[in-house]
Amino acid sequence: MNAKVIVVTSGKGGVGKTTTTANIGAALAKLGEKVVVIDVDVGLRNLDVVMGLESRVVFDLIDVLEGKCRMSQALIRDKRVENLYLLPASQTRDKDALDPEVFKTVVRGLIEEEKFDRVLIDSPAGIESGFRTAAAPAEGALVVVNPEVSSVRDADRIIGLLESQQVNEIRLLINRLRPKMVASGNMLSEADILDILGVKPIGIVPEDEGIIVSTNVGEPAVLGKTKAGQAFMDTARRMKGEDVPYPKFEEDRGFWSVWRRLFGGA
Repeated sequence: MNAKVIVVTSGKGGVGKTTTTANIGAALAKLGEKVVVIDVDVGLRNLDVVMGLESRVVFDLIDVLEGKCRMSQALIRDKRVENLYLLPASQTRDKDALDPEVFKTVVRGLIEEEKFDRVLIDSPAGIESGFRTAAAPAEGALVVVNPEVSSVRDADRIIGLLESQQVNEIRLLINRLRPKMVASGNMLSEADILDILGVKPIGIVPEDEGIIVSTNVGEPAVLGKTKAGQAFMDTARRMKGEDVPYPKFEEDRGFWSVWRRLFGGA
C-alpha cells in the first residue's frame, strides 16, 4: 500500500480491529518503518492495553488536540520495537471532543514534522462521527472483516462510506478464518467475500488461540511465534510491496486452491 495514513476500520465491533492495528503497526516497525498507531476510540481506549503500554499513558490525543501538551509528551515509544509509537485515546471524554479538521492537522504534523513513515488509525466501531473523524485524514484503509454474513454486510457499508470520503486505497484483512469450516461449507470463503465486496484482500489471519494470550499479556503476536502473528507479519510485508505467498493449510486444500487460482499465489 502506498498510503502513509491508514484507517483500520470494520463497521461491526468485535472483529479484531484493535488487535490488527497493534500487530500491523508492530510488524511495519519491525520491517524498518517509523510507525505511530493512534487510538481514536475516545471514551473506551483499548489499544494501549493490547500493546501493554497502559501504565505509561500520561497525556492523550485530546490533550494534543486541545493544546494541553506537546505531541512529544503524548507519544509513547514502545521499548520492545524500535520506531513504534502509540498516541492513546482519552478515557474521560467523548467522541464529540474530536474535531475532524483539527485531527487532520495533527496527523499531517506526524508525517511532515515528526517524520513518521506510516500512521495507523484505530477507528471506533460503527459509522457515526467517531468513524468519520478517524477516516478524515486517511489516504488508505484496512477494512477488517470476519468470514460471516453480518461482518461482511457491515464491511460493505463501510467501504461505500470510505469511497465517499475519497479514501482511495482500500484493502481487506480477513480475520479469524477457520479453514476446516470453510472446507465444510459452514463459513464464508475468501472467494465469497471477494464476490460480495469486490475488494481484494491483502491479508488472511487464521483463528488462533495465541492471539488471546498475546492480547491478555499486552504483547503483539508478531513479537512471538504464532500462526496469526506470522499472518500479520506477512500482511505488513505485502503492504510494503513484497510478493508474499499465502500459507497452505493442509486441512483446507480446496480453499487455498481457489485463492491460488484467483490471485496466482504460490
